[in-house]
Amino acid sequence: MKRTLGYFAVVALAAMVSTQLFAQNNPLFGTWKLNLDKSKYTGIPAPKEMTRKVEADGDSVKYANTGIAAEGSPISFSFSAKYDGKDYPITGTGPFGADAIAIKRVSTYLYESTLKKGGKVVAKTKTEISKDGKETTISARSAEDSSKSYVSVYDKQ
Repeated sequence: MKRTLGYFAVVALAAMVSTQLFAQNNPLFGTWKLNLDKSKYTGIPAPKEMTRKVEADGDSVKYANTGIAAEGSPISFSFSAKYDGKDYPITGTGPFGADAIAIKRVSTYLYESTLKKGGKVVAKTKTEISKDGKETTISARSAEDSSKSYVSVYDKQ
């Protein structure tokens, strides 16, 4: 009985430590605010403002996005995903109308994503974090209309 309890205590401690290390080793974690002066939107209107919050969620990563669209309506979408290339649902309406996202971690500072709606690819994105961890650049292009794209630059808060 003591061995079993000891085993579970070690496993629980290892899980907590690995989650903390995961959070510390990911420069994407934190709160980010859209810098409109550095961003470029082509074929789609730029939002008036946007904030992204990225944090550890067990062995996944939780993204919460809020802002104001160009015409003044609220923007709100979120998702929790692993960086395993599998589809995860988006709550709310994601960029390009997406309802699911699949993310792959290419390196500590580079992530690639596929946005889908109804199982169909609607956009591809690339997220790059600066080496100093103060800026994130997200490049996205519509899979349905190549004239619709954006490069959004976020500053860490």
